[in-house]
Amino acid sequence: MTSENAKTDGGLSAEAQDVLDEIEEENVDFLRLQFTDILGTVKNVSITADQAEKAFTEGIYFDGSSINGFVRIQESDMRLEPDPSTFAILPWRQSASGGASARLICNVHDTSTNAPFVGDPRQVLKDAVARAADMGYTVNAGPEPEFFLFQEDEAGNATTRFADKGGYFDLAPKDLASDVRRDIIYGLESMGFEVEASHHEVAQSQHEIDFKYDDILSTADNVATFRAVVRAIAAQHDLHATFMPKPIPRINGSGMHTHLSLFTEDGENAFHDGNDEFDLSETAKQFLAGVLDHAPAITAVANPTVNSYKRLIPGYEAPVYIAWSDVNRSALVRKPAARIPAASRIELRSPDPSCNPYLAFATMIHAGLDGIERGLDCPDPVRENIYDFDEEMRDEYGIETLPSNLGQAVDALESDEVIMDALGPHVSEKFVEAKREEFQEYLVEVSEWELDRYLATF
Repeated sequence: MTSENAKTDGGLSAEAQDVLDEIEEENVDFLRLQFTDILGTVKNVSITADQAEKAFTEGIYFDGSSINGFVRIQESDMRLEPDPSTFAILPWRQSASGGASARLICNVHDTSTNAPFVGDPRQVLKDAVARAADMGYTVNAGPEPEFFLFQEDEAGNATTRFADKGGYFDLAPKDLASDVRRDIIYGLESMGFEVEASHHEVAQSQHEIDFKYDDILSTADNVATFRAVVRAIAAQHDLHATFMPKPIPRINGSGMHTHLSLFTEDGENAFHDGNDEFDLSETAKQFLAGVLDHAPAITAVANPTVNSYKRLIPGYEAPVYIAWSDVNRSALVRKPAARIPAASRIELRSPDPSCNPYLAFATMIHAGLDGIERGLDCPDPVRENIYDFDEEMRDEYGIETLPSNLGQAVDALESDEVIMDALGPHVSEKFVEAKREEFQEYLVEVSEWELDRYLATF
């Protein structure tokens, strides 16, 4: 029997040959070769199914200078190399001939060096995974992405009109979007997702679908896929799905709480210690301390838009205080209850679903591993509701806050050598450049709020 990486007589891996066989069996006639730019936008190159073997053996070339943050015009030729393990048939796509469409997530290669492209966000995460492996760990992650479903107007354009009036865990008739969530779940399951739960969130028209944790690279792939599936199936119901963190003022925004754990080479959960008060090992506490230490810089990547900071304010259940707890959700990091040792983990509650999952997860890994390497002491948990603390009490507990806007977050990122190194010179330079530009554009704009408040008064 051949292994996954063994080559067939035709020069294909056994896994790639399995994909070619499935393409024929499922009558797939179009393939979308998917990758992401530095800002996390999913891009794709479409090819016909008869080009699939060439894609696996030679790669597919494209113009990298047209992709945000990739390369300059004189360095434009890049190559997509599909990862056969990511093959999935798209549940909402069918060609005019009746054939199916499928996707493959790709690694991006630099044709000038024939090496993985340093600006590929997926490669940035793979490098972080490799660092963890060198230390004897695999990293698992389980995200909880939230989103809004809004009505479209008569022309099919997005609005911010609520599609339902439901609240947290509501059922029909208040939760009118339950059928949409059902169709989204069916679509995700057809693509290999193991959906664990779905429910209406706190705000009107806000929803959450949780899928099972996995190794962190597969999880990042899943987040990118999840956003595409949700948008596509919502559109079939004449609804617009948005992962914008705070589309409506004065109500809860959308987060992407992320559960993290490390496993050893022998399959044991490195975060679990049944003799500890919190069931957390010393390794877990050091990892947690690293995440807290680098939290301001992580925020620039995990909360990467101007709008992200409309969510990160006290009073709407979003964490802004750099602390951890085992009993409440006002802290940045929570230690969820675990029924079995394998489920011991920490939950970082600040990320939002607008982030590039590959880059955000990479920063979390490097921050935690830095805590382990430096042997950082974990602070005591804060078991009171930090939202009730005044500034004097926060000072007494030594609790700092996350950056309050994108500009401050980028400042924190640039001053954090570990997180800048996690992104690498190419990505960190291009990311900072793009975010500085975004924040400056925001600062010179005049909002409707300002016009409503000041125009007639002054």
